Amino acid sequence: MVKSPKILAIGGAHIDRRGQVSGDYVPAASNPGTMREDVGGGVFNALRSTVRRGVSASLLSVRGGDAAAETVSAAIDRAGIIDLSAVFLDRTTPSYTALLDRDGELIVGFADMALYDLAFPKQIRRAKVREAINAADAVFCDANLPSTALERLASLAAGKPIFAIAISPAKIVRLMPVLDRLAVVFMNRREALALAGVGAGTAEQGIVDGLRRAGLKSGVVTAGGNPMLGFDQAGTFSILPPPPRKVTDVTGAGDALAGTTVAALLHGVPLRAALREGIAAATLAIESANAVPDFNAASFAAALALVPDAQEVA
Repeated sequence: MVKSPKILAIGGAHIDRRGQVSGDYVPAASNPGTMREDVGGGVFNALRSTVRRGVSASLLSVRGGDAAAETVSAAIDRAGIIDLSAVFLDRTTPSYTALLDRDGELIVGFADMALYDLAFPKQIRRAKVREAINAADAVFCDANLPSTALERLASLAAGKPIFAIAISPAKIVRLMPVLDRLAVVFMNRREALALAGVGAGTAEQGIVDGLRRAGLKSGVVTAGGNPMLGFDQAGTFSILPPPPRKVTDVTGAGDALAGTTVAALLHGVPLRAALREGIAAATLAIESANAVPDFNAASFAAALALVPDAQEVA
């Protein structure tokens, strides 16, 4: 039997609330709609897709001593992930609230995540974390960690691939001190522009050039339904994602893409082919009401068959 790779994830695992407007969104007014609550977080969402693609995983996050913490803990356990998280009984569990229009596109997101900034730098220094890093084949993190924690993590994980999720344009700059030590960063176009320090009208290769100047060796830049951009030492490429058969909710699509791509990379698949698998998972996420798509081998294979091959960018 082939031994499955092991990954340690460090980052967000918290309450996600998604409110969706039923009709046309009217600013500064009461809008009828629906609200749902689930457990999410960039690296946790991604990690669940990684596990579904045959990778063994453990997770270090931080949470409070409230009822929300019990909900998060139960979700980690249901996902088959080893929970190494720390609990602060006198604190509130972090949360993210998103308001979506009736088409599932984000209107605004609100992050209440002060505990991450407070606790992660100290948690990275725990002996249990060092042991978990040593036992893992790779590390997966997100920019919910402040830069001090990311620098410590990069030092402890020296020699192992470190994959990272940008989270937001405001938070991606936290990755700056460790960019040269990251294997792949997953980001959207706005996040890539912030990291590369270039303008909104910059062409694809200009964005990649800016990211390389910042120190990044390999990355993936998503752009909704437009071609996704990837680059590594072999060059720059793009893949046009297939249109989803229906748009239910775009929340979590980028996380599903990152988690599934990472799983493929850990199984030895090159980035160009691995990203095709990530796009298939992202498509299934968009078509699902859940942030983490529920798929089997047949439905995943059907989605993957719709994803075209990578095209080199001159």
